[in-house]
Amino acid sequence: MQLHQLRYFVAVAEVRHFTQAADLVGITQPSLSKQIHALETDLGAPLFERVRGNIALTAAGEVLLPLATRILADVETATREVQELVGLRRGRVRLGATPSLATSLAPPVLRRFRDAHPTVDLKVEEGGSQDLVRDLLRGDLDLALIIMPAQGADPGLRVDPILRESLVVASVGEVPTASITGEVRITDLRDQPMVMFREGYDLRDATIQACREAGFEPTFAVDGGEMDAVLSFVEAGLGIALVPGIVLARRPGVRITPLAPPGVRRTIAVARRRDIVPTHAGRELRRILLDYVRAAADLPPGVEPVPAPPPAPPWRADLGHIAAPGDQ
Repeated sequence: MQLHQLRYFVAVAEVRHFTQAADLVGITQPSLSKQIHALETDLGAPLFERVRGNIALTAAGEVLLPLATRILADVETATREVQELVGLRRGRVRLGATPSLATSLAPPVLRRFRDAHPTVDLKVEEGGSQDLVRDLLRGDLDLALIIMPAQGADPGLRVDPILRESLVVASVGEVPTASITGEVRITDLRDQPMVMFREGYDLRDATIQACREAGFEPTFAVDGGEMDAVLSFVEAGLGIALVPGIVLARRPGVRITPLAPPGVRRTIAVARRRDIVPTHAGRELRRILLDYVRAAADLPPGVEPVPAPPPAPPWRADLGHIAAPGDQ
């Protein structure tokens, strides 16, 4: 079994097409098929089968796929680590963030990181928490700023809570049901048309869950928007939306109405894959992020840091080795 054979196998498993996989890895289709056959011979079992003209994984292929993906990710990490140490190329760190965090928390953190490490390449990807978790597990991101799901984090990730924030009601005018104190209860939004985020946005799940806990299903005026689109729809008077207050800082045409206690609160966390040792660049970005948050400097209203947990012991059971520097 060779690494290039595993790469070819993963490519076919992802696109379910031999010719497209060959184009993806930069070889001819006959060469790819030959290497897949050689891998199957070494393993003693077929990895793919054709079902009505489509490519499907066999039972052996299903077993091999997560193992091959992890092996290739570990090899990439090892290569980057060694090349960073010997100076063969600049380091790289890939950060994912939800849209609200990409425009609020990420910029000052990335500025500090860039000032300290100007030669490290930075890649930032915006997306909903569910999308970012998927990309982390696939090895496409090193770190991600996500919202903690109510059902708990994926066991394949190490997730550290860092901030808590409150959601507010965004509208173009006063919410009719607002109290004399200027607050509104979730139950009072029963008959209000809402502008809803697309599937995959944690704000969508948070809004729907809050309404259901209050005993009603929300009424969607518009469904399926990204952050900028949702705020534009609110500005156009199409409905209200539950959003973090920080995203309204540059929206003077949008009114902010706080939610009455207990309101809707979210926990922001930094996440990474549990089974991969982070690179030097990844550990440094995480350290700068935690230092910034714990200093509580320039945090927007309604956002507060989560107290730091006690230091972890040097032996890390989740990685099966001594903790890497900066991994506490």
